[in-house]
Amino acid sequence: MPTFSDLDHRAMARAIELAKRGVNTTHPNPNVGCVIVKDGEVIAEGWHERAGGPHAEAMALRALVAGPGLAAANGATVYVTLEPCSHYGRTPPCADALVSARVGRVVFAMPDPNPKVAGRGAVLLTQAGIKVDVGLMEAEAEELNLGFLKRMRKGTPYVRVKVGMSLDGRTALANGKSKWITSDAAREDVQHWRARSSAVLTGIGTVLADDPQLNVRLPEVSRQPTVVVLDAKARLQPGAKLFSGGGPVVVFTKSGPLPGVAALRLKGARVEVVSGGDQLDLSAMLLKLGELELNDVLVEAGPTLTGALVRAGVADELLIYMAPKLLGPQARPLFDLPLLEDLQQAASFNLIETAQVGPDLRLRMRPN
Repeated sequence: MPTFSDLDHRAMARAIELAKRGVNTTHPNPNVGCVIVKDGEVIAEGWHERAGGPHAEAMALRALVAGPGLAAANGATVYVTLEPCSHYGRTPPCADALVSARVGRVVFAMPDPNPKVAGRGAVLLTQAGIKVDVGLMEAEAEELNLGFLKRMRKGTPYVRVKVGMSLDGRTALANGKSKWITSDAAREDVQHWRARSSAVLTGIGTVLADDPQLNVRLPEVSRQPTVVVLDAKARLQPGAKLFSGGGPVVVFTKSGPLPGVAALRLKGARVEVVSGGDQLDLSAMLLKLGELELNDVLVEAGPTLTGALVRAGVADELLIYMAPKLLGPQARPLFDLPLLEDLQQAASFNLIETAQVGPDLRLRMRPN
């Protein structure tokens, strides 16, 4: 591991903050920020704003052209949160642009696991005589792109399970009423998690019971997430509100002739068939979502689906909103899980974040 200076840390921290600006708009691309420093001073900044647009390094070089001029890049140090790309996609390779600008050093937080890059960016820079240092604030850079990185490494999206519950771990009254356990502030906060997600996943039971739209209702958001419905028997109706949310709809069903499929396709839904009976194959479903280039999936569903995801070991994170209310033992549980004989069988989690949201407490947890 190279030795990094205080200036290196400050510049990379700034690049990470810049990268966060694209959290709602870059799907399926990663969030990346870039800072260019010369003689101890920041001379240009940039971040990847949206898929199909210039990458962070190109944006910083553009800012340089508009300011002191591209010649200022000669011998400068470039800080970027992810390894510069080395292939032609919708935009030219960033590594080539940095070589052409004659920068002297490139510091990137982490290698890009995308098979089209995967170290080639670093090699291209090194072969051009540019000093390359890797690993500065790598953990922080990982957090920027959990979904993208998991999809590149394992072929599946990052699964974040959102639930709202009472103090005694209940999600609805025994009669099914759940509006509203959590506060207006908590529901507003959920909108931001939807906005940063590639998709919102639910089960047909939730759709039939609540007819949710599952879209983002924030004025500054221009991209709606894909809505994914697990619907083994194709019971989803073309008049469901989720079709009016503005985002694509993907429905997973089981194999066999299902009369509802044709109507869903006519409505514009993408229907995917996976194996399984009433309980569809969750691993196969997630692999298909990875093929569809969905990075982050926010699950908003009832205890049957959320419990199944936990039991299958495919829930990467729990996002829990806990309201200061007690609903009693007859109310509906948080997850539908099997009876345990021993505490050692219990699924366990690490608490990674707590925050107060209005009167409620937001907890983020990841499996041990």
